[in-house]
Amino acid sequence: RDQYAFSNISGKGQNIRALFELIDAVAESDANILIQGENGTGKELVARAIHRNSQRAAGPFIEVNCAAIPTELIESELFGHMKGSFTGAVSDRSGKFELADGGTLFLDEIGELPPTLQAQLLRVVQEHQYKRVGSNTWQHTEFRLVCATNRDLLACVADGRFRSDLYHRISGWVCRVPPLRERPEDILPLASHFLEQLNPRSEPVAVDRAVQEYLLTRDYPGNVRDLRQLVTRI
Repeated sequence: RDQYAFSNISGKGQNIRALFELIDAVAESDANILIQGENGTGKELVARAIHRNSQRAAGPFIEVNCAAIPTELIESELFGHMKGSFTGAVSDRSGKFELADGGTLFLDEIGELPPTLQAQLLRVVQEHQYKRVGSNTWQHTEFRLVCATNRDLLACVADGRFRSDLYHRISGWVCRVPPLRERPEDILPLASHFLEQLNPRSEPVAVDRAVQEYLLTRDYPGNVRDLRQLVTRI
C-alpha cells in the first residue's frame, strides 16, 4: 500500500497484487479504462487509485452513478443545461463533462445507460466536445474517462443492449476486480483493516480464533462491502 499509495485497497494475495500492478501500469497513460467486477468489490477505490497515480492527479475526480440518476435527468447531469431549456431549469448549469475538465470522469454502472445516451456519450468520448441541453454551442473538455460495471458488457453488446463502438472506445484497458471468494487470504487482513478504521484511537483489537474461523467460512455475496458491514456489526 505504501509503494502504490492505493488509498483503502487492502490485500496481499496474488490476485490483488496483480490488480495493483495493472493499476500501476495503466495509471500514467491517458487511455480510457473499464473496470469490471461484482458489486462490493471496490471498483470506485480502483478508479480513485488510477486517478491519484495519474498525470491528472491534481485535477478533479468527478463521479457519476449512471444507475442512480433518473433517465429524464441524466442528459442534463452529464452535459449541463441552459436556463429555460426545460421546466425547472431556472439557471445555467454545468454538467459532469465540464466539471471533469483537466481531471478524471468516473462513470459508475455505465451498463445502465439508455441507448440514446450511449450515442451521445460516444461523440464526447471520441471528440471531447458536447452541447449543453438547450444550447447550440459546442464546448470542449479534456478528461480521462474511467468506467465501471458489474455487467458483462460484451454479452450486452452481443444482445444489442450496449453499443459495440462505445464499448471499444471505453475499454482501452480492462481492469477486473476479483470477488472476495477468489482472494480468501485477504479476508482476515481486511477484517483487521476495518477494525482499525472503526477504532482509530484504540489499541489494536485481537480477533479471537473462533471469530477468525467464522469470518473465513462465511459467504460474502456483497464481497468486501459485505465483510465490512459484518465487522461493523461484530
